[in-house]
Amino acid sequence: MPVTEARKKKMKEYRQKNKDKINQRRKEYVQTPQGIKSKRITNWKQYGVICEDFDVLYQKYIDTTNCENCDCILTYDKYNTYTTKCLDHSHDTGKFRNILCHYCNTKRRG
Repeated sequence: MPVTEARKKKMKEYRQKNKDKINQRRKEYVQTPQGIKSKRITNWKQYGVICEDFDVLYQKYIDTTNCENCDCILTYDKYNTYTTKCLDHSHDTGKFRNILCHYCNTKRRG
């Protein structure tokens, strides 16, 4: 069902009136497990990762604790360090390859 101009205007007015409430809900959502998962999968798609089932890929990503190349223990870091967990994919085809540490992932580019 198409959105009419009147409906668009009402939606815009609501967003302007309730900007703080909407932003607060958004901040709360991105901190939930579902919000974190959604954001990570969205980022993978923006980076060009191609996968048939992102839910299965996300679960593999979460469950992997060691680099699949050098076997170091993977970490979650605000900034990339040698051991930061990365999703490795082919930049030519977009297909997922491995879960690697940042160091192995940057060595394997291509």
